[in-house]
Amino acid sequence: MLFQTFASAQSVMLWAAFGVALIMGAVANKTNFCTMGAISDLVNMGDSGRFRAWVLAIAVALAGVAVLEMLGVSKIDQAFPPYRQTQFLWAEHLLGGLLFGVGMTLASGCGNKTLLRIGGGNIKSLLVFLIIAVIAYFMVNPFPGSDKTLMSVMFYDWIRPLAINLGKPQDLGSLLGGDNAHTARIVIGFGMALALLAGVFLAAEFRKSGENILGGVVIGAGVVAAWYITSAVAVSGDGEHYGLGDYVKNWDFLASSTDGKPADSRPLSPQSYTFINPMGQTLGYVASGFGKDVLTFGVMAVFGVVLGSLLWSLISRSFRIEWFVDFKDFLNHFIGAVLMGFGGVLAMGCTIGQGITGISTLALGGFLTFFSIVAGSAITMKIQYRLM
Repeated sequence: MLFQTFASAQSVMLWAAFGVALIMGAVANKTNFCTMGAISDLVNMGDSGRFRAWVLAIAVALAGVAVLEMLGVSKIDQAFPPYRQTQFLWAEHLLGGLLFGVGMTLASGCGNKTLLRIGGGNIKSLLVFLIIAVIAYFMVNPFPGSDKTLMSVMFYDWIRPLAINLGKPQDLGSLLGGDNAHTARIVIGFGMALALLAGVFLAAEFRKSGENILGGVVIGAGVVAAWYITSAVAVSGDGEHYGLGDYVKNWDFLASSTDGKPADSRPLSPQSYTFINPMGQTLGYVASGFGKDVLTFGVMAVFGVVLGSLLWSLISRSFRIEWFVDFKDFLNHFIGAVLMGFGGVLAMGCTIGQGITGISTLALGGFLTFFSIVAGSAITMKIQYRLM
């Protein structure tokens, strides 16, 4: 998708992000696609239906990215966040995943579910959103009048030195394929997708569950669509084709003025859906007075999911205002939101951002975060059950 101006290319990318997210929000609401609920069903009732829907989404995303890799239209090596970076931040993925798993259990849902619940009229989730947004924003942006962030103050000095430099990208294709990393990514991606699909549809009950199948397919396909859109959109300049992020980096040489220049080039890199850091981006967007220079893919994704959920809530007449039952309910959601804010940024993603998007890149961080989130959530549920 080649455009003659940066403004037109950016507009298409942003509205495409919004449109796909809107569909994902509506379908997730309709099918009750919920990763925290999936773990709860499995741990507390032995029902694997929604967990299989989550795995189905992963399989679809893996297969879709393998197709993009095969066609040469993906630029995941340049992704934001850098899933395939050579630094394996294992401690951050582990701790962040555990914190996020505990947090989403206390707060009644992950980042995506929080947005879905807001669209459905849940004011509790609006509070969760605001807390996550503040923490996510200041984890990566300095406090006013300072150069310190929550990340630098609380985590960086002790957790970043634990990182392992792998000397090559951390995706399974690069680690196992050597000089044939590209081919290995395709083979491994398709192989894992087929194995997961076989495992998912092995259950006869799941094969009859149209809602779970629809939810898994649409969420997985949405992740793939975003990878394609953000990788394929390009701007023509000086006889060359530039991705949006590269164009901004070379703005002074390519553009005639600073009008329309984004504040940061990184959110214009190839990317797909994740919802914790984008909540912080949304806070920044609102605080800036809705400045176009800070309008990002992530912000549009947040708005899209909320509106999609709202539309389905109105169509299905399921929209209803919900508030805290008591102080304990408020406290659980408050603590859960705090843990999700810290955990989601530390792990570079949530149950969608790492549990589907990250895994679709075959990055080690995606797999470690996924298992850490599941473990943190499952352990919390077991403790809650015992306390009952």
